[in-house]
Amino acid sequence: MTRAAFVLSPEAMAERRYDLILAGGGLASCLIAWRLKLRRPELSVAVVEREPRLGGEHTWSFFDSDVTLEQRSWIAPAVVRRWPGYDVAFPQRRRTLRTPYNSVSSERLHAAVAPMLGERLLTGEIVEVGPTSVRLADGRTLEAGGVIDARGPGPTPHLQLGWQKFVGMEVRTAEPHGLERPVVMDATVDQLDGYRFVYLLPFWADRLLIEDTYYSDGPALDAAALEGRIEAYAAARGWRIAETVRRETGVLPIALGGDIEAFWDEGPPVARAGLKAALFHPTTGYSLPDAVATAWEIAELPDLSGAALHAFTRRRSVETWKRRGFFRLIDRMLFRACAPERRWTVLQRFYGLPEPLIRRFYAARMTAGDKLRVLAGRPPVPLGAALRQVRET
Repeated sequence: MTRAAFVLSPEAMAERRYDLILAGGGLASCLIAWRLKLRRPELSVAVVEREPRLGGEHTWSFFDSDVTLEQRSWIAPAVVRRWPGYDVAFPQRRRTLRTPYNSVSSERLHAAVAPMLGERLLTGEIVEVGPTSVRLADGRTLEAGGVIDARGPGPTPHLQLGWQKFVGMEVRTAEPHGLERPVVMDATVDQLDGYRFVYLLPFWADRLLIEDTYYSDGPALDAAALEGRIEAYAAARGWRIAETVRRETGVLPIALGGDIEAFWDEGPPVARAGLKAALFHPTTGYSLPDAVATAWEIAELPDLSGAALHAFTRRRSVETWKRRGFFRLIDRMLFRACAPERRWTVLQRFYGLPEPLIRRFYAARMTAGDKLRVLAGRPPVPLGAALRQVRET
């Protein structure tokens, strides 16, 4: 059941001051608020969200190896399903991998976090965020010891990006669909608008999330066209859709390069989290592991003032960006050195590597040997174009 956000009058709001305000009610904000409530329940933490429900209409997934066991235990109430492995499919390769896979739903996230917030879950359109204040479109100004902006990515000239975009339909099938595990990538489909694959999450015997996904050069998304392709894919698999339960869309950044210091220099000195802080896996776009780790660390900070939070989140973002240069190299090979209709060959080759290496890739914790293994041999892209991307790195 959806819990409505609490709306205070301007007069009542003028009398309130919080220890921390989280701007935006997405994944990053929810996890920070949740972790602080568990670790430091004496703090007054508010979340300001435009919509009445936290998390929007999204599904976030992660592998067991992306987070610690303690972190996975913490967020377990928000996990809608955990599977013991997953499949991938390419024109010349099909494989089952045994790394457990988890999915968090926005519905479960809201149910876990909203009751903890109570009247500190506030509805409003944010027009300005400062280090210690948030101004709303209705004239209210909220004051706090510190503010974290987690409203998602915005346009920036300082990061070079490709795009992972998708439309998902969670459907109820008329008969059991027969899938036992997620299909993280089915790239046997027609290759359109870059690297295209279908992503499948079998929640229950007759409930299935089908996402049509593209690694594309541009962010434009024709939702109606993608929904039509999802319906055609389901029909080709012999699945008769009895009901579409919900829809979700996304346009996620894929990092190719950029100046992370300049990215942080733009705008006021406000703490950031999530995609707003460029905290996501550069290649996969997965943001939950970074959001979990950030919330975990923020909950232990002795100083939650605006200045201290800005310094912490900036440092964490910059250090993370610098550690992940290898992934941006892989992304440039995928987007710049490979013809769009041949990008699937890069992923097909990657999924022939040892499973422990693949786990470390998704967790962004690759060893020097892993990186050499990924680059070894003849690349599935033109050699000259690949070397140009290496020289850029």
